[in-house]
Amino acid sequence: QVQLVESGGGLVQPGGSLRLSCTAIGTIFSVYDMGWYRQAPGKQRELVATITSSSSSNYADSVKGRFTISRDNAKNTVYLQMNSLKPEDTAVYYCNAVGPTRSQYWGQGTQVTVSS
Repeated sequence: QVQLVESGGGLVQPGGSLRLSCTAIGTIFSVYDMGWYRQAPGKQRELVATITSSSSSNYADSVKGRFTISRDNAKNTVYLQMNSLKPEDTAVYYCNAVGPTRSQYWGQGTQVTVSS
């Protein structure tokens, strides 16, 4: 069973930065495509960024140029560096893993609040 453990959320002022981490337990991390999604109150969960097993990345238009997704296969960890944060980035952020057989796993979520 794959377990995804997220960390790094918190409260930050507009214009600030945070780095989210997601560590995978119980799997061969390097073969998984990884992603970050977010869900704001009253809204549907939306894709933020993805990174494939070959480290090809993709971003939502709303975060391009501000967020960077990366992975460290030696640490079984995917990161989301978030810069120039805006109040509209406030949401619960979820880590996602998709395996070679398209099996899918989610983390428990970490709250990010951008407010002055």
